[in-house]
Amino acid sequence: MWISIPFFISYVIALLGNSLLIFIILTKRSLHEPMYLFLCMLAGTDIVLSTITVPQALAIFWFHAGEITLDCCITQVFFVHSTFVCESGILLVMAFDRYIAICYPLRYTTILTNSRIRKIGVALFLRSYGTIFPIIFLLRRLTFCKHNIIPHTCCEHIGLAKYACNDIRVNLWYGFFILMATVVLDVVLIFVSYVLILCAIFRMPSQNARHKALNTCGSHICVIILFYGPGIFTTLT
Repeated sequence: MWISIPFFISYVIALLGNSLLIFIILTKRSLHEPMYLFLCMLAGTDIVLSTITVPQALAIFWFHAGEITLDCCITQVFFVHSTFVCESGILLVMAFDRYIAICYPLRYTTILTNSRIRKIGVALFLRSYGTIFPIIFLLRRLTFCKHNIIPHTCCEHIGLAKYACNDIRVNLWYGFFILMATVVLDVVLIFVSYVLILCAIFRMPSQNARHKALNTCGSHICVIILFYGPGIFTTLT
């Protein structure tokens, strides 16, 4: 019971903090710049991802609600994976934003216009939900012969599919394809972006400019590590 308290406090802080961040960015016109708008998107997806997973975990601790229907589990799979892919895409776009700001500062406002940012947001939404949507049908076609115990606080694609009585090779291959085409590709492009950014930073003549650029990118790199770290650990385990 006591172990649920840190989860609850962390969830409330994340919910209030991200909501406040979104409110401030949307209400202050001076913050309607690409970097802050992408940060607003990131905060929104963070709220969705935590709301999908944490309340379910708290229900297990507080009410011993350890049962979940197949339909609810598949719904959770869809939203968990699609939101994760969406957030990964936003981190990639934020890396691209820093690349443009540091390497092409004079063209920054002409490249990342408000209309282009809206199109990027729509593209991220379509990519995340479009690629994960077929998983619903891949799971619905499976036959689950008995009640099963999922050793996680939330449902995920392969973790659920492995309890099916029939062949899940299609699920495995599609899951691998989605992983490579979205998250792995995002990580590679983020890495390339930051290699180019660091090369540009170390070519700057002013030491003050280098420190400012490194400080700006440092916080983003910390967010990237905190986001992908648990995902990599979950995949390996």
